[in-house]
Amino acid sequence: MSTALEDVVTKLNADRRWVPGFQPEGIPRNAKWSFITRNIPTGDASHIEARDDHTPRSGDLIVARVEKIAQHTRIQLRNSRRSLLYPGDKIVVAFGNRYAPDQFEAEIPESLDRCHLVAAGGVAAKAIAKHSKLKWPTTIRPEGYCVDASGEVMNLRRYALNTERTAGLPKKPVIAVLGTSMNSGKTTTAAALVKGLTAAGYRVAAVKATGTGSGNDVWSYADAGAELTLDFVDVGHPSTYRVPQLEIQACFDRLLATTRADDNIDVTVVEIADGLLHFETADLVASAAFKRQVKHVVFAAGEAMGALAGVERMNRLGVKPLAISGLLTASGLAATEAESFTGVPVLTKARLESPQIAKLVL
Repeated sequence: MSTALEDVVTKLNADRRWVPGFQPEGIPRNAKWSFITRNIPTGDASHIEARDDHTPRSGDLIVARVEKIAQHTRIQLRNSRRSLLYPGDKIVVAFGNRYAPDQFEAEIPESLDRCHLVAAGGVAAKAIAKHSKLKWPTTIRPEGYCVDASGEVMNLRRYALNTERTAGLPKKPVIAVLGTSMNSGKTTTAAALVKGLTAAGYRVAAVKATGTGSGNDVWSYADAGAELTLDFVDVGHPSTYRVPQLEIQACFDRLLATTRADDNIDVTVVEIADGLLHFETADLVASAAFKRQVKHVVFAAGEAMGALAGVERMNRLGVKPLAISGLLTASGLAATEAESFTGVPVLTKARLESPQIAKLVL
């Protein structure tokens, strides 16, 4: 081998991420990289390590082996395809807490011990409660942390958007979608707004500001015509449950700063996960950051009583909704009740998808 070629090989081996065909030690070629790892170059992983001196943190990447298939039979891959899981599969996921009244409550374990796949998007945690209609989540056994060439445990935060909030960014209208709870119709409402504003000729960004990492919501926005889609994973969080209030506000600011900095965006639709009784949601909605940036709020509810309670709760938080939508619009009677008792107009999915919605919200 010539000296020049030896120098090239030595240089490549000094940083194995750039060696063609390099496979990180301990991560099989057929490992299933989950959706929430989508911003991470797989080549940044050098190897995996089971470190006893490292306490699991939200966003830490791990390689885990699937032990027992239960509630989650599939995992969302980086491209959002749902891949069927088999016992023995190796998956690349991240530690994170989870809050989902219709599914699970889960917390980050204290060590690399057996835990669960608590969200198909790739969140690993120890389930502590579940909905009675569900099985317990699929059991996984972490084999080690993903470690980079410098020996650092890889974490989603390292790959977060670096858009900083600046006074010089143009002010653009932001429409927020809130709801009574999980599965009240928030994502459908947000996607319908995107569709209507796009049909009116506006270039729309759609943001999921809080929740648990999943491809379902952002793809719904994209299918409705959003030019740009973002979520909290893009700012380094696999989930926003138990994230400190100031950090959630910083996450919210950074996501909206990114849409404001994009010259191709005219208006942003932002969805806030879970319900107004959820601590992180209530704190964000009551914050100065939310009120400073959000022009209007559309509230999604499953029934008239939920709409009434939600409007009263928002009033106490200092927010007045522009309209009500969500699952209750499937019933004309429920919609009439909600409008009568709240004094807030109820808009169906079809009305939100109409170009005329731009006149109301903008």
